[in-house]
Amino acid sequence: MTPEEAFGQALRVLRAERRWSQERLALESGVDRSYISLLERGRQSPTLDTIFRLATVLAIKPSDLLARVEVHVGALRGRAR
Repeated sequence: MTPEEAFGQALRVLRAERRWSQERLALESGVDRSYISLLERGRQSPTLDTIFRLATVLAIKPSDLLARVEVHVGALRGRAR
């Protein structure tokens, strides 16, 4: 799994935990809904600004969001061995 895919997976889980649609996350964060979709599918890399916006509205520290991404990447790298 790429870092982009891991970010998307972490973002999707956080959004689902809050029972938010992509539309709601987009409205709350000021990020376009289609961009949220691209992020969740691992098709785009988020900018630093986007990471901070998303983390803020999801009530998580940006470093904690990235730690979740790191866990997803590490878990898959461990499986590949």
